[in-house]
Amino acid sequence: MNAESLWFTQSAVSAQAFLPPGDNVAGLLGMAVIGGQALACGPAGPVPLQSVATPLLGTDALQVESWGVSAACRQGTFQDVRYAASANLLFGVVQLDEADVATSAGDAPALQQIAERAYRQIFALLAQEACPYLWRVWNYVPDINRIDQGLERYRQFNIGRHQAFCAFERPVDASPAACALGVAAGPLSIAFLAARTPARQIENPRQVSAFVYPAEYGPRSPTFTRAALARAGEQSILLISGTASIVGHQTMHQGDVAEQTRESMRNISVLLAEANRLAGASLFALDGLVYRVYIRHADDLDLVRQTLAGIIGSSAVLTFVQADICRADLLVEIEAHGFHLPG
Repeated sequence: MNAESLWFTQSAVSAQAFLPPGDNVAGLLGMAVIGGQALACGPAGPVPLQSVATPLLGTDALQVESWGVSAACRQGTFQDVRYAASANLLFGVVQLDEADVATSAGDAPALQQIAERAYRQIFALLAQEACPYLWRVWNYVPDINRIDQGLERYRQFNIGRHQAFCAFERPVDASPAACALGVAAGPLSIAFLAARTPARQIENPRQVSAFVYPAEYGPRSPTFTRAALARAGEQSILLISGTASIVGHQTMHQGDVAEQTRESMRNISVLLAEANRLAGASLFALDGLVYRVYIRHADDLDLVRQTLAGIIGSSAVLTFVQADICRADLLVEIEAHGFHLPG
């Protein structure tokens, strides 16, 4: 079995101190920079870099996250996508601005159009690179809950994404782990991790699968799986989608951020148990995951942090980000990932 494995690091830097890496960083697949508006469009450079232009909570720093492999990488550009690939894995970033779309009466909304364009480019790149399996996607949508042309912008995004899945005949029940969060402004920003080998989709028995949500949530359902269990060489990788206070398909504990946090963690606990069951061993534990916690209202930070400390302890790796959640009645969303390498 190929020994190539995936790694992840994160560090805090000031906006003034951050410099994008050059083209000779061994094994670096891609990066995310989170915090404020300083890098709203992402600095130019050879390494795929997603700029999440929304505030980190509890710090004035930027957070720099890096994904890489224990092997050589090559970097490239495909249409609007900047990517890096190793023998088995590929990381890419595409950012598109609605202002670049000319619309007239009767046209689909600009956000729907660029969502479809972005995903069509992603799928075409993956086909070109013979790296067809999308493991994880991070979507950041400006003004995600606003009603525009009679439809919430998150639902517009879902229509565009779904149309690209259909155009490339990709089954929605084999969707990647994903999140879709709202930022105040900037481009539609999408980062993704793909591979030559498939991940195992994990659904939550407490929830209706997102891709079969009833029509009340929009003309097209969200296209993602609740989590994915992947392999890179001997390494097992758990990728948990953005997870919120939803049971069945309904939002629970409206207006209560502490209970929404607890319900989100109940859902993550179920996904973790499902992953360990599929793996045939207890590879992952709640306190061993890396978490990104999205909070709608910055003033809720202390309560969310205290609630999580009571569930997973104070030593867990957590990043708190202010962002709008895909439903207006959701106050918090939590994503996570973890790695296990034998020995």
